[in-house]
Parts: sequence; C-alpha cells; structure tokens
Amino acid sequence: MRTIWNPWHGCRRVSEGCAHCYMYFLDRLRGADGSRVYTTEAFDYPVRRDRKGRYAVPPGVTLWVCMTSDFFLEEADVWRADAWRMMRERCDVAFLLITKRVSRIAECLPSDWGSGYENVICYATAENQKRAAERVPLLLELPFAHRGVACSPLIGAVDLSPWLGSGKIERVMCGGENYDGARPCRWEWVTDLASQCRAANVSFTFFETGNVFVKDGKTYRLSGKRLQAKWLTSPASASKDAPTRLTCAHPWDFLSATRSAARRFFACTATPAAVVRSVPDAQTAASARPHEPIAEAKTFYDFC
Repeated sequence: MRTIWNPWHGCRRVSEGCAHCYMYFLDRLRGADGSRVYTTEAFDYPVRRDRKGRYAVPPGVTLWVCMTSDFFLEEADVWRADAWRMMRERCDVAFLLITKRVSRIAECLPSDWGSGYENVICYATAENQKRAAERVPLLLELPFAHRGVACSPLIGAVDLSPWLGSGKIERVMCGGENYDGARPCRWEWVTDLASQCRAANVSFTFFETGNVFVKDGKTYRLSGKRLQAKWLTSPASASKDAPTRLTCAHPWDFLSATRSAARRFFACTATPAAVVRSVPDAQTAASARPHEPIAEAKTFYDFC
C-alpha cells in the first residue's frame, strides 16, 4: 500500500531549497518537464474502495501529500477543494502537508476549517535561516491542529529557538539533499537543531544524511538511501564530543509523545483505544506511526 498521495504533479521553484529539486531531476531523466502541473491518476486515492466496499487506505495510516508538488501551489487552486473534501471524509487517516508556500495557506483553507482538521498536519519548509524567519512565524499564526518544521534539504545552519517555545510546533525534522547537484549537509547543523528541540521539549527527526554529508572534517558521499541508512547506524555516525543524545525516529511520526495528543488524533478513528498505551517521556522525542501502538522510537545515535 502506498503511503504517499500525489493528487497533482509538477511545481515551480520558489526558494534556495528548490535549486536542485529531486522532482525536476527525476522528471528530466524520463524526458518530462517538472514545471508542468497536472492531476495524477491517484487523485482520488484516499477514498478509493476495494471490491468489498472497504477503503483501500485503511484507518490509521499517514499519507504524505504532494511529494512531487506543493499542496498550496497556485496552479492547483482549481483542484484543492476536492482534496480538502477527501481529507474531511477520511478523518481516520492523517494527511501530512509540507509546503514552502506558507504565505498562501490562509487564502486556500476551506470554509469549514475552523481551528483546523484534526487529521491534517502542516510542516513549513525551512531549508536555511532566511526561510525559517520568513515561514515559521506565518505558520504559527495559522489555525492548524498540528504543526511542524521541515529543515529539508538542510543547506545551512538554522536556529528555530525563537519559535520552538511557542508550544505550537510538535516536531522538527531534517535531512540532507539528494540527487543531482546535492549540496553538503553538516553534522553540526543537525546536532544544533537537536539541541534546540531538546531544550524546548519538541520532538526531533533526522531522517537522511543526503548524498553529501560532512562530519568531523570528513566528507561522506552516500549515493543511495540504503547506504545513508547504513551510515546512520554505523560507528562512523557516533560522536564523542556531541552535547546531547540525538534521537532519530521515522519521518512520518508526527504526534508529540503524549497520551493526550494521541487521544486527540484517534478520537475520530475506528482504531481501538488500546492503541494508546504507555508512552515514553516526551524528552525522548519518541512516538508511533498512527497505525501502530505507541512505543519508544529507535535511537541511531548514542553519545557519551
């Protein structure tokens, strides 16, 4: 079963993080134009049913939305109302939006939005400090039940401390850049973000190094996601002088590690209440995939 929902495909570059966009690179490989925006055959994926009349996407799943576009892209204005309708219908599925167009969100929300659909999570992309200062304050003013910040691709040091104390950001996730022209991601940028999140009691996820990763004066060239994952669990990833214990979790984990947050999310689902069981201290930044019992996330980095 797919956990990505791309109702439309194609995008336009709007900031530094778009310079080496993986979607443009992959489209170019197949002779396509990444700037052409069109609906896909998966447009109605969340509400499709099987032969027995059951939803093809089961309750409790998290769908990553528009991973080859931007949900708030201007060209998609004509289709967005139908996408909101499907999210409203599938209140038992979580929809994770990551956008660089935070300034457009207010004018794109549906009339019945209120304080936000409980099953919609919005992440503002902050690839560097300039974009963090531009987008994160806007996100905090918007009516979302769940908010996060995606420092991906992480191409510069980012200080989120001015906003992490607001209590409105549930998770920060970061990762390096991949594919053609990938720019380096530096270890100290990652550990600094982790320290900021720990100080503010905000969950943190480091989900990929990117193709070019710099640590302790060494440059690692990691050509594929499997190789990156192998590096993350290798002795090379350990650091004796790191200031904190960096906990990594699955990038689709979005709920804070608290019972109340889990109960709020599952309130409109058919998932048994037993799914909300003992959770670790929020300080560990651990949570569960929505369709699995909450448990402590795996720790890839053990620091002294």
